[in-house]
Amino acid sequence: MTDRVAKVEVFTLTQPRDTPYLGAARPGEEPNAQGYLVRKGNRTVYPIFDRSVLVRIETRNGVVGWGETYGLAAPGAVGAIINDLLAGFTIGRDPKDPAGIFDDLYDLMRVRGYTGGFYVDALAALDIALWDIAGRQAEKSVADLLGGAVHDTIPAYISGLPEPTSEARAELALSWQAQGFSAFKFATPVADDGPVAEIESLRKALGPQARIAADMHWNQTPGEALNLIEGMAAHDLWFAEAPVRTEDIKALTHVTHNTAQKIAVGEEWRTVWDMQHRVDSCKISIVQPEMGHKGITSFVRIGQLAGQLGIDVIPHATIGAGIFLAASLQASAVLPATRGHEFQHSIFEPNRNLLVGNMDCKSGKYSLLQGHGLGVEPSKEALKLLKPL
Repeated sequence: MTDRVAKVEVFTLTQPRDTPYLGAARPGEEPNAQGYLVRKGNRTVYPIFDRSVLVRIETRNGVVGWGETYGLAAPGAVGAIINDLLAGFTIGRDPKDPAGIFDDLYDLMRVRGYTGGFYVDALAALDIALWDIAGRQAEKSVADLLGGAVHDTIPAYISGLPEPTSEARAELALSWQAQGFSAFKFATPVADDGPVAEIESLRKALGPQARIAADMHWNQTPGEALNLIEGMAAHDLWFAEAPVRTEDIKALTHVTHNTAQKIAVGEEWRTVWDMQHRVDSCKISIVQPEMGHKGITSFVRIGQLAGQLGIDVIPHATIGAGIFLAASLQASAVLPATRGHEFQHSIFEPNRNLLVGNMDCKSGKYSLLQGHGLGVEPSKEALKLLKPL
């Protein structure tokens, strides 16, 4: 007899941080009463804690799956979308068809223009949980459900160097290099002496063999982006990420056609449509799907299109509690175009206690997850931190 979804629950999970993401707040970046600060370097809001939204789905036969999406800002918006709308159209469905459910739920709000943002974030969390259930029911990993892993391990790069000076950031990078990591990415909004000086400092410390990328945080005009990219290219830039505003496809077209450097984009995209709108005009070298914004169904579709077009896949990964990182690794393992994966060490390491499973990143690589479904689930410590939305 077919099992069906019986219950959908939504929670926040919040963990304190000793230092805000991207490093200590600069002058003028003091947090407000909600615990939000705005980075002057990219005009973007960040909380002073780690927070994500978790979804727990249970079937009539008691099979449980977990999903996760972003809860950095206004998590109540995601909770309301799930509780008021999406849960009611998920209960009663057969979880063996996550992609079909994803498409049905996505279609619900197309007429009203809800093709991204909080709406698809909420859908992503449900999608991950449904794939987790489908794997557990079939006694297979999500990777096996998707056709089987083609990678035994996935190369990882160190992302973010949250120290107050360029010298300290170089020392932090060196400490990870000593542990077997050979690829690194710094954030230009907190490169206080400028991106060119930052990559010059890192190159001097790490040597000629290290790969060094720059996350430009969508914060430049086309002319500014090209000037910075060419300045960084003198120090053997691996890739430049998110050089111009995500809404401005014309600007991305201009930048990608006027530099020989690799341009990486796509963290903020929600669906394969976001990619299709850009690939015809933009010379994209690397796509960076973020599982927490897409869900497994959409993530895989983007990765498959990238493979067809000869574009490398190097997924983005903000960790949260780790559920959507596990989903990202499961999906990345099946994509032939996967060339690496982000490692947000400043989130992953402090939050190790939140998961049960064998997810780890050592000596410059992620290992393939073991077990059914996602291969992970929230720990007892994590369950104690959950607050219903």
